[in-house]
Amino acid sequence: MSTFITLKSGKMTAFFVSVILLVGCKNEKTEIHIVQEPSDANTNTMTEVIWHIKAIHPEGKLLDVKAIGEDGTIFDVKAIQDKDQRSILDIKAFVNEEQLPVKVLVSEEKYMPVKAIGSDGTILDIKALTADGDILDVKGVSQSGNIINIKVVNKEGEFYGIKAISPNGWVNDVKGVKMKKGEVEEVINGIGVYAHIKGLTQSYY
Repeated sequence: MSTFITLKSGKMTAFFVSVILLVGCKNEKTEIHIVQEPSDANTNTMTEVIWHIKAIHPEGKLLDVKAIGEDGTIFDVKAIQDKDQRSILDIKAFVNEEQLPVKVLVSEEKYMPVKAIGSDGTILDIKALTADGDILDVKGVSQSGNIINIKVVNKEGEFYGIKAISPNGWVNDVKGVKMKKGEVEEVINGIGVYAHIKGLTQSYY
């Protein structure tokens, strides 16, 4: 049996995005369609709200999640919310004057690489920084249906969850999302993308 849910997004681009999530144990499919009606686009006066991206250490500490350039320069990674909806957030690296997409890349590695992609095809690492100066990997560690679990991987191979946290205290999970069946979701500036990364409320998966 299929269930169809149609949602309006305040500031999604004017095209149709379909996300198929597999739920439950009865082989039911829920298809979530995110659309923007022309009237919404024409009357949109909303401003962006910037959320912090943090990893959660088992001791309750918050770790910064950052983009790191080839020369070691550290840049912010943030989630961007349309003011009137917080269900789906874009994740971007704020590099100089640009907001770079953060994606799961196509790879044959054990864990899927999470990177920011520059306008010239430059790849920036996404890392978590500890108070002790350690720099930890951020990876896609597993996949369930079309959802990829994005985690910090410490030196012992343990996983830390990653959250988007709003100025008002709302919390979304940071997840990878595939919208197509093939391995390559899209190619951005010559880089093969396996999945998008979004800040999602738990009702989406």
